[in-house]
Amino acid sequence: MPQALNPLDATSWLTALGTAGVFLVLFAETGLLVGFFLPGDSLLFTAGLLCTGGGSIHLALFGVLASAAAGALLGAQAGYPIGRRGGRALLARSRNRHLAEGVARAEELLARYGHGKAIVLARFVPVVRTVLNPLAGIAQVPARTFPLWQIAGGLAWTVGLVLGGYALGASIPDVDHYLLPVIGVLVVVSLLPVAWEVLRIRRRARTAANSPQG
Repeated sequence: MPQALNPLDATSWLTALGTAGVFLVLFAETGLLVGFFLPGDSLLFTAGLLCTGGGSIHLALFGVLASAAAGALLGAQAGYPIGRRGGRALLARSRNRHLAEGVARAEELLARYGHGKAIVLARFVPVVRTVLNPLAGIAQVPARTFPLWQIAGGLAWTVGLVLGGYALGASIPDVDHYLLPVIGVLVVVSLLPVAWEVLRIRRRARTAANSPQG
């Protein structure tokens, strides 16, 4: 009897749906605000690792790359008009703390780095990559500018992580036996940008609190 799909587990998606699971997760995570909790980073890396064969699941590298790119690029392109047509109201109604924090970080990225660099960098930060695309629509990022940068960022993110997993699987025999610890390390690494941003904001807040008031 097949196991129930666990939406938080990358291996569960790949076991149940294969490359179709890659497309669905990335489309929802990057295009729909409800997909912020999905395991995009670990899914890409695990899918690449499983393309090397030798495990209970074997995926075709070209199929994974195509599904990942399609999901990430089409998802972002779907999220952009959501923002332009009323995304601010949707975000304001959300009571999810993680989503609210993601919006704050995404807005800071846009303000600090400008449209192009922020759209690319957001791909590598969990939750931020979910809200940045609708937020780009809210911020009226030009319709000709957005596709260029979201494609560049989406391809760098998807291809980089899939090939990273593939390279690890090809260089270490039976690496699929150590899948859980490998994914654990990847999750920790993917959260480092979030942790760094939180520490930076707290440090800046302490500096402002300790500075003499004019």
